[in-house]
This record gives sequence, structure tokens and C-alpha cells, in this order.
Amino acid sequence: MNIKQQTIKKSITISGAGLHTGKEVKLTFVPAEPNHGIKFQRTDVENQPIIDADVDNVVDFSRGTTLEQNGTRVATVEHTMAAIAGLEIDNILVQLDGPEPPIMDGSSEPFTDALTQAGLEYQNVQRNFFEVPENIFYRDKENEVEIAAMPLDDFRVTVMVDYKSQVLGSQHASLNDISNFKHEIASSRTFCFLHELEDLFQQGLIKGGDINNALVVVDKEVGENELNRLAKLFNQPKVEVNGTGILNNVPLRFNNEPARHKLLDLMGDMALLGRPVKAQILAARPGHSSNIAFTKKLKRILEKSEKDSIPVYDPKSPPLYDIKQIMDMLPHRYPFLMVDKIFQLEEDYVCGIKNVSINEPFFQGHFPGKPVMPGVLIVEAMAQVGGILVMSRYEDPENYLTYFLGLDGIKFRKMVEPGDQIIIKSELLAPIRRGLAKMKGSAWVGNSLAAEGIMLASIQPKP
Repeated sequence: MNIKQQTIKKSITISGAGLHTGKEVKLTFVPAEPNHGIKFQRTDVENQPIIDADVDNVVDFSRGTTLEQNGTRVATVEHTMAAIAGLEIDNILVQLDGPEPPIMDGSSEPFTDALTQAGLEYQNVQRNFFEVPENIFYRDKENEVEIAAMPLDDFRVTVMVDYKSQVLGSQHASLNDISNFKHEIASSRTFCFLHELEDLFQQGLIKGGDINNALVVVDKEVGENELNRLAKLFNQPKVEVNGTGILNNVPLRFNNEPARHKLLDLMGDMALLGRPVKAQILAARPGHSSNIAFTKKLKRILEKSEKDSIPVYDPKSPPLYDIKQIMDMLPHRYPFLMVDKIFQLEEDYVCGIKNVSINEPFFQGHFPGKPVMPGVLIVEAMAQVGGILVMSRYEDPENYLTYFLGLDGIKFRKMVEPGDQIIIKSELLAPIRRGLAKMKGSAWVGNSLAAEGIMLASIQPKP
């Protein structure tokens, strides 16, 4: 798996009909900055609203995954999301001039082809993985669905489907190396059973569906009258099937193409977690409903672990911001620059490192017989790390300054001595409004909390 974030080198556009609306839609993939994430934009709607690719924005999963944010929807996103996740793209804007991406051939291949044509580009920012800490299970007894995530320093997924159908039978599909997604999984097409078509048409769905963008499984003998009626539904001069099998005798791209497509759907839905996952995923009979429920369960565990646990710093991994980049964002200089590295930066929190050396000038006068870092400077270090979070939102951070307005609940729990390494996390407690940022800072040495407290700061342009 890649350790650096990726985007695409240039914008690229594809177009086609939406599966359920049947409307022609143009989709444009646009490069995005580090830590942007995956977002959709409805260019056909007033003010061109943005919809975050977030599992908590899912509002429907009956025949595809639909997102909604601030009253604007984008439907059937799973094939697009799978292509983005399968190519390990972290930051991208997906612009649409319609309510859903084009169905194309019913797979992710047209999207992976377009993204590959646009070119992938590494960004000098470390990826932020969700590493599954222990076995996580999801079960839907009614639909006989089971999904499990187990700890693994990689991403692998295996899917089993069993529709009690003589045509499909029981099938398995696996992806053991995400770099093989494009060649092993992306081209597998969506499918449905013949007996489902009538209900879908009556619901006003699959208006853009035809025998070229979906596999229609025929698991019973079909008479001539039924075939003629299906030809009219699909606007085809004729459809046929030899006994049971695939409507119009469409050849499969893989013997287990349906199982591979279910794996594709699962990857697309799991990408709504907003993080690449390190885990072994095992899924039996998954569908969009179970995929979303499972991904929400992962997100709740992720949120709790981030709230409760000490940030994990890996010194072998390149920093998100090194000291030069930090100095480009903050005005502080020796001896008052109190942060050496930033190793994690999210929408509402940031994590950094302060290495405490005996050569720090304050040790000359602060208990020189038993040097202890002044508590006020630990608070300053938490504030400077928080300053990176604030300044990362500005295109020209060098033109702004942050000033303390208040401190609350500051507690010092452990002395910090020469040779210690302080791990610092500063997180926003509320959205930044009118130039005011309220943050909670926490500082650890090893597994011990050294200091914590609430900080209020004002962001002002440089005079």
C-alpha cells in the first residue's frame, strides 16, 4: 500500500447515462490538495454545493449508495468510489452536472481508465490509515450477512456470495494486493436477477439500464412473450437466452464476475470511511445496506480510538510537515519555536512532536540542578501545534498571526525533563468563527499525560 497521499495530475471528463435516472451526465475528476479527501460537487445545482464522501452522509442504499449533504444529493456513487479507492487516490473532487455518475458499462473500469489517463501523482503528505485494532464483526441475521475486519498491516478482502441460484451458485472473490484492483476487480459489472427488473421499472429506476451495462441473471425458463416484453423495456429489437443463464447470452468477463462485483461494491462503500484501511476483510453475502452499516461501525470505533488514545508516532515515517515547512507557517523562531514535526493533520485536529534537549536555553535557569521544562512552555508548544491546524486553512499563512486570548483548565500532570519527547495533540472544540479558535491541547511523554488544557486564540492579519 502507498504511504503517501495521491491525487491526479490533471482534470479529466467522461460522460454517459445515469443508471436510475437515464439522464445524460458529465463527470469530471479534478485534482485536489493534500488532506482534501474525496468530495462530490453538483455543478448543475445553484451555488454548486459540495457533498463529502462520508458514510454519515448516506441516506439511501436500496439499489445503490446515495449521499446527501445540506439538502443536495448524489446517487449511485459506489462504482466511482471503488475506482478512486482501488487506485489509492486520497484527494480528488468529482464534479457532476447531474444527480448520479454515469453507469458506463456497469463496472468501475471506465473510471479507473480515466483516472489512470489523467495520471496519478504522489503528494508529500503521509496517508492516515485506520489500522483495525482487533477483530470487528458485523452480522445481519435476517439477510444472512456477515462481515469481519481483522488486524493486518495491509489491505486484503474476500467476498462470498450465495443466491441459491443454479446459474450463479456459490462464488468467492479475493483481492490480496490492492495494486491488482484495476486488473482483477475493476471490470466486473453490476448484475440483477430477471425477476427483479419489473419491480425496478415500476419504482421508476434503471431508466438508463440496458443489456450493455448490467448482467441480467435468468434463473428460470422464459417464454417468447416475456422475451419480447423485455426487448421493449430495454429498447432492443430482440433479446434471448438459452434456457437459463445471462440475458442475451452476454459472456462473463470472469467465471466469478458477480462475486468480484460485490467485492467492488464493498470497497466503494468502505471508502466512505474517509480513510484507507489496514485490515483483512471477510464478507459473506454483502450488500449496500450491510456495507454501510459495517462502515459506520468502523467509523464509530475510529472516532472513539482517536478521542481516547494517545496519537501514534512512527519515527520511521516521513513527517507531514518538517521543521522548514513549520517555519513557513509559523512566525516563531529560536528559542521560542516549540514544535519540531507535524505527523498528522485532520479536519479538526493536529498532532506534532517536540524533542526536549538539554541544550534548551531555559534549562540554564529553570532548576539547573534538576532541569524541568517550564509548564508555560509546554502550553506554548500545544498552542503552536494548534497554530498549524489553524494556519493550514489559509492559502497565505505567512500573512497571519495567532494570539492567546485565554486559557482554561490547564493541568500539569508530569514533569518534562531533558531527553523527553513530547507528543502533542491540539483539536478544535468548535468551528473557527470571526477569527476565534478554541482548542483543547494535550501533551504526552511516553504513555503519561504531561499537560492538558483549553486554549482560546485570535487569528489576525499581520499589521
